[in-house]
Amino acid sequence: MVEHILAALAGFIIAVISSTGYLGIVLLMGIESACIPLPSEVIMPFSGYLVSTGRFDLLLVATAGALGCNVGSVVAYEFGKRGGRPLIERWGRYLLIGPDELDAADRFFARWGSLAVLIGRLLPVIRSFIAFPAGVARMPLGRFHIYTFIGSWPWCFGLAWLGMVLGDKWNSDPRVREAFHQADAVILAVLVIGAAFYVWRRLHALRAPGGRG
Repeated sequence: MVEHILAALAGFIIAVISSTGYLGIVLLMGIESACIPLPSEVIMPFSGYLVSTGRFDLLLVATAGALGCNVGSVVAYEFGKRGGRPLIERWGRYLLIGPDELDAADRFFARWGSLAVLIGRLLPVIRSFIAFPAGVARMPLGRFHIYTFIGSWPWCFGLAWLGMVLGDKWNSDPRVREAFHQADAVILAVLVIGAAFYVWRRLHALRAPGGRG
């Protein structure tokens, strides 16, 4: 059952990016940055694979991903600004957001202040939730957008580069061809593994002591 859900998720991401191009990357990364379970660990590597085919440009892929992070983060920022943590704790479980993840983001923001938005975008888990405490603290929106973009771009670039390298290996290394019969199988396997890790991480946080759900 889980495998079918993950395969459907990967298929959805592939279909959106394949049919809408860079705009699809912006849209999907915007959804991910609004804390809806659609992992960047799936979105950006597949975008990078399309770089290896010549359809996309790596720098534009990374830029589209970072712009999507800005768009989606505004939603999380406004939730924090207008409703504070109680609102997030009440509704966050429906998006697989656990209190442990919120605690980590709160502590990180308390330690680093506004710079937490820039630094946190380079860190797994923290990057997905750092907009909430920024909104609660009413961080200036202009600075929030600048830091979000600068911090998100290397993350998006790194994941896309990984997907591009995997795609290049498939096209140039006969050992990879021997290991897998179809390129789609390689891509889908990478995407499903990334999605599985993402969902497992969220569910684990919700089921931890003190979690809700």
